[in-house]
Amino acid sequence: MNDNEAEAKKRFFILSLLRLGGAVFLALGLLIIAGKIDMQKELGIPFVLIGFADFLIMPWWLAKRWKTPDA
Repeated sequence: MNDNEAEAKKRFFILSLLRLGGAVFLALGLLIIAGKIDMQKELGIPFVLIGFADFLIMPWWLAKRWKTPDA
């Protein structure tokens, strides 16, 4: 395996963990808002927003950033 393949695997692993963590935060936030978890419902909103950002926005942003060549 060359350096490019190792770097690609590392980046794929990071993106996968970021999406998994985002999905967990999103689900947790939705469960809090629905009242299934005994916490203040106002705490569910930040969980949902962070989860949404981690699941959809951050992987897109990182992939876009990694595609640009180093100057």
